[in-house]
Amino acid sequence: MTIAGEAGNSDEALALAASVQPDIILLDLDLGGESGTNLISQLIAAASSARIIALTGIRDREIHRQAVLLGAMGVVPKEKAADALVSAIERVHAGEAWLDPSLVAGVLSEVSRPRPAKTDPDTGRIASLTNREREVITLIGEGLKNKEIAGRLFISETTVRHHLTSIFDKLEVADRVELLIYAFRHRLASPPR
Repeated sequence: MTIAGEAGNSDEALALAASVQPDIILLDLDLGGESGTNLISQLIAAASSARIIALTGIRDREIHRQAVLLGAMGVVPKEKAADALVSAIERVHAGEAWLDPSLVAGVLSEVSRPRPAKTDPDTGRIASLTNREREVITLIGEGLKNKEIAGRLFISETTVRHHLTSIFDKLEVADRVELLIYAFRHRLASPPR
C-alpha cells in the first residue's frame, strides 16, 4: 500500500482525489462541523474508480447507513484496531464491502423494500440469468465468500469469479454491494433476518 496523499478539508480532498485518482479513499465522517457524508458523492465523481471507506468515531448508525447508501464501500469505527482498518482496505480494494453486520441488515432491509414502478426495466436483465447464476446470487445474499460458494456448489473459485463477472454485466452492477442491493430489491435473495 502507498499513501497517495492527505487532505485537511473537503476542497483539498476533492482536488487531491481528482489529481491522484486513488484506489481507496479513507474519509473521516467528522470533518469538524461538516458531515463527511456530504462529500461522498463528490469524491466518487472526482475519482470514479476510487472506493470509499468511511472512518468514523461517530456511533450514530443512521450516519453509517447514509454513508453506505451514498456509496461508501466500508465503514470502520475509529476504535477498531489498526489491523481491522488494513483488512477493510484490502477487502474493499478486492471489491468486497466492509460493514458491521447489524448495519448491513438495516441497509439491506431498507433497500429491499419494494418500490412502486410503472414498468420494471430490469425484467429482461433478470430473465437473462442462468440457474447457476441465480444460485450464486442466493449464496452471496447469505453472506458467503467466493471460496464458500465454490465449496457449496462443487465448482472452482475461478468459476465463481466467472459467474460473478457475468452477473455484474447482465445486471449492470459494479460490485458485490451493488449486487446485494439489486438482489434484495428484486427478490433474487432474501435479506438476513
